[in-house]
Amino acid sequence: MKKININGKEIYNFSAPYIIAEIGANHNGDMNLAKEMIDSAVNCGAHAVKFQSWSPKTLIAKEEYDRNQKYDDSAKKHFGSLKEMVDKYYLRDEQHFELKEYCRDKNVDFCSTPFSEHEVDLLEKCDVPFFKVASMDINNFQLLNYLADRGKPVILSTGMATLSEIDNAVELLYKKGCSEISLLHCISIYPPAYEDIHLKNIPMLQQTFGLPIGFSDHSIGFSIPLASVALGACIIEKHFTTDKNLPGWDHEISADPFELKVICEESINISRSLGSFVRTVSKAEQDKKAKFRRSLVIKESLKEGHILSTDDLTSKRPGTGISPNLMDQVVGRTIIKDLESDTVLKWENLK
Repeated sequence: MKKININGKEIYNFSAPYIIAEIGANHNGDMNLAKEMIDSAVNCGAHAVKFQSWSPKTLIAKEEYDRNQKYDDSAKKHFGSLKEMVDKYYLRDEQHFELKEYCRDKNVDFCSTPFSEHEVDLLEKCDVPFFKVASMDINNFQLLNYLADRGKPVILSTGMATLSEIDNAVELLYKKGCSEISLLHCISIYPPAYEDIHLKNIPMLQQTFGLPIGFSDHSIGFSIPLASVALGACIIEKHFTTDKNLPGWDHEISADPFELKVICEESINISRSLGSFVRTVSKAEQDKKAKFRRSLVIKESLKEGHILSTDDLTSKRPGTGISPNLMDQVVGRTIIKDLESDTVLKWENLK
């Protein structure tokens, strides 16, 4: 079973999931808000907080900026042009180091998604414990080549990708010397329709690639990421905000602190409850058998020497006598002493 190691935590299919609170650009360019979100994610139990590392020049071409000159959003989640929003929301180089230090003090992993070679270098200087690759870059071989040989695990989202595209990306990473890879099943719609989520892709990817498989979730609420844990998802990435009503791209589809706390706590319970493929009966259940199972019981008082028939017997709690499934071995046997009605039958009562 292949594993990846993030700051000493081994992650593999069906392990207790590593929870990534995806702050992304939800900090809205405000470092105080970013730190407030880090604090909240830590209180919820997240293992990591993740940002996105891009700039106005590294992610979007002029053509796209020109096409999005104005947002007319009745919910007031956006403002101005796309360029104005990008200028306000992108994480400056120096802010990466500020947030890295803050996360270190809070004992939570700092990580981010790079969108260019410059940002790979920047995150390497921040000593991130892994590189996260966005779904949009699964076919960006230049970027994959650049980060693959850095000696860090790579977590690759698979939204919008065909199976062959996923295979090509994994093969490239392996050839470049990246030995620790995890794939995240992902649907790149915000939010997706339930029928488009296809959680069964999680065991399919486990079987196809033999890699640790997680889930990058864009659904509303917490039921879908928790369901993924039951299928063995070992990483959960969930957009996170302290307030769904804040302006910005992703707040509305993000988990709030209540939802993230449920994901963090209940994913542990689900993981622990999955247990083994081997059928076992716990000691607690074994101990309960004597109280909750039934024994053969004498219906009416019988005299010594009576030969038992089925009409003489019923079954009741407790399970301290002869089990009801041994009825055929009891019928036709002789009792060796008088037995009162409602007596639990024991082997020592028979000859």
